[in-house]
Amino acid sequence: MTSTLAAGAETGRVPAHTDMRVPVPLTVAAFTANFDRFAVGPILVTIAAAMHTPLSSTVALASGYALAYGLSQPVWGILSDRIGRLAVVRIALSIAAIAGLASAVVPGMALLTVCRCVAGFAFGAAVPSSLSFVGDAVAPERRQNALADLMAALGLGSGLAALFAGVVAHWLSWRLVFAVPSLVAITAVVLLRGVGEPERATVGGLGEQIGAVLHAPFAHVVTALGIVEGAVLLGGLTFVAPALQHRGLSSTAAGALTALYGAATLAFTRAVKALARRVPPHGLAAIGGAVVVVGYGCAAMAPGVATYALVAALLGAGWAFLHSTLQAWATSVVPQARGTAVSFYVAALFVGSALGAALGGGAAAHGQYGTVFGVCGLATVPLTAAVVFGRRRFVARG
Repeated sequence: MTSTLAAGAETGRVPAHTDMRVPVPLTVAAFTANFDRFAVGPILVTIAAAMHTPLSSTVALASGYALAYGLSQPVWGILSDRIGRLAVVRIALSIAAIAGLASAVVPGMALLTVCRCVAGFAFGAAVPSSLSFVGDAVAPERRQNALADLMAALGLGSGLAALFAGVVAHWLSWRLVFAVPSLVAITAVVLLRGVGEPERATVGGLGEQIGAVLHAPFAHVVTALGIVEGAVLLGGLTFVAPALQHRGLSSTAAGALTALYGAATLAFTRAVKALARRVPPHGLAAIGGAVVVVGYGCAAMAPGVATYALVAALLGAGWAFLHSTLQAWATSVVPQARGTAVSFYVAALFVGSALGAALGGGAAAHGQYGTVFGVCGLATVPLTAAVVFGRRRFVARG
């Protein structure tokens, strides 16, 4: 098997399994990471009131988490190429569980922010390691379908997180929102002990591993696009629940409407699987970008509960179409250092998310959500054009 893997590393191809499904425990791990990340949006206003701090300060819980999540990616990606995808997930989820439980009990905003950043850094291992697992285990022609299944679980996690956070914060305590994902993470660690690692390319020294990514032209393109995508899609999504609460909705109602994002992601990943047989990847990206522009445009021109709910739903659709295209592309640009390449892309995605949340925080603090969504819509246009053009060039150079 060693000789086969070595040959795969030289040719850029790694033996792929015929199984198109991600193991259930790994899906649970990715679900939990997404759940933890999306649960904070609907409770930002509640935390601000409980801690007697302005909303602009509590936004740091989301932007700091996203930044730590993003910056952790190269660490976890390099480790996953060296010690295995699942080994990294088990280590990271153990750390995340401790940080999450600490988040549920610490007394002040400063300590809470630190705990959330640590949780973000640790949970950051789950999704890219899952993506790399799919890249190792599933043949390229079947990969987008397998990734669509994984994204359905991620969409379910984000949707349930928004609904759960809103209800629990309103009727019980916002601190429980941080404790529950920690308990699920511990469960996932136990379940992952029975899952085997897929075959992956052997890697050389650390310099060679990182150099393979740095010298791949399309790796730079995917990473740059990830920054913009994170700012536009994830950064904008951060403000949906606060925008709904600004219109007078409770945290429960705002969480329920924000959960439309997860429901739409879950539904439209099914559409991606069906269309992937007939529509090329750049076509799927164009569809995703178009629906995001429509959503943001409606919210900017006619701010209100209905259009903010529409943004949540259409961001889910855009995530299914546009993000899945970029995600599948990221697993293919450097097959011999797949974990490292994917981690660079995901790092860029969440650094962009943190930047988007930070840049929009000032306008959101003054209730100018129409402006926030309008800027996001305008930025989506060149992002979509770049993904469509770049993906076509990558296939043509194939």
